Amino acid sequence: MTQRREFLTSAAAASAVLALRPGLAEATQGVSKNEIVLGSIQDLSGPIVALGKNVQNGMILRTEQINAAGGINGRKIKLVIEDAGYDPKKGVLAAQKLLSNDKAFAMIATMGTAVSLPTISLCIEKGVPHLFPITAHKGNYEPFHKLKFATFAPYTDTVASGLKELVRLKGYKRVAILYQDDEFGMDVLRGAEQALKALNMQLVEKTTYKRGATEFGSQLQRLRAANPDLIVLGTIIRETIGAMATGRQLGYTGDFFGSSAAYMPAVARAGGKAVEGLYAMSEAPTPYRDNPGNSKLLNDWMDAYKGRFNDDPDLYSVIGYLLLDMFAKAAEKAGPNLTVESFVKSLETNPYPRSFLGTPDYAFGPNLRLGNVQSRINQIQNGRWQGVSDFLK
Repeated sequence: MTQRREFLTSAAAASAVLALRPGLAEATQGVSKNEIVLGSIQDLSGPIVALGKNVQNGMILRTEQINAAGGINGRKIKLVIEDAGYDPKKGVLAAQKLLSNDKAFAMIATMGTAVSLPTISLCIEKGVPHLFPITAHKGNYEPFHKLKFATFAPYTDTVASGLKELVRLKGYKRVAILYQDDEFGMDVLRGAEQALKALNMQLVEKTTYKRGATEFGSQLQRLRAANPDLIVLGTIIRETIGAMATGRQLGYTGDFFGSSAAYMPAVARAGGKAVEGLYAMSEAPTPYRDNPGNSKLLNDWMDAYKGRFNDDPDLYSVIGYLLLDMFAKAAEKAGPNLTVESFVKSLETNPYPRSFLGTPDYAFGPNLRLGNVQSRINQIQNGRWQGVSDFLK
């Protein structure tokens, strides 16, 4: 049974709002005179709990700030978070509860492809917007539906743009790839092949591994034998660290490049010397409080986060905060008469500009449901992720 967590802060009385038409609260699920109900499904007990916990905290922080300032056009946000443990079956049960029992106005920031994809249809059946799932899978915005909004650029596109830029900057001549033997890995492979085709190059070698693998000796020996100067990695956290450590042990001295799935705080934190120099793509940066280049706004935000949760914010704290803020900005501009139709129209016509968090511009349209196609190259330098390019398309 999923674990329910509700967060609704008490704050000063809301400012007076325009009178609503009679019957609006009944007509629009999750919207009452004083409240907007949002549902979210996170992993708070499963294999990616470190991600889900920080996304949750980022959303809570922004929710509490908004409510303390009077809410959205006088309505407080009621954020209801369910734990699915990154299990699709539990995710479906959580979605059913949020949609039917809690009467969520929108589903926001669902964690992971495995949970997001089977819950989209449930939202559509209820006429509830499915907003900004934390996954780069194209199924979150294709085929087109007016209620599906995604913010993460697909792996294929970001790998292609990043690899082309790295070849331009570094002059690589021989590129190989190690990728997970599933749809995620195939997306990374497609991106690499797309980039090299545009450069009149080909992969000098490619090999796969099974999800959950811990040994990469045979794969790295095969790749090293092809003498690449760059190895593309279709890997996530543990596999990124394991593959790079194995490569270094075997004497490989070239570079590694990963997708946004490899751009994880845990890779830089836990990988040590083995992952030093790794390139990877990302849309949002990992914040560090002692970075001298931080703005006052960013440092104040990090201090507020640590004061609230007694923990330093990371990449996924940024993402949770950002996605909740994107919802709030669109809902505010939709006006006091908040309906699904007015909210969708607001998202379609009000871009979300770059923020103090270092995130890119986001924009949707009447026929556009992927809000961002930009990503930038980062590198692990002295145990930390550092941006080494501006946003690429």
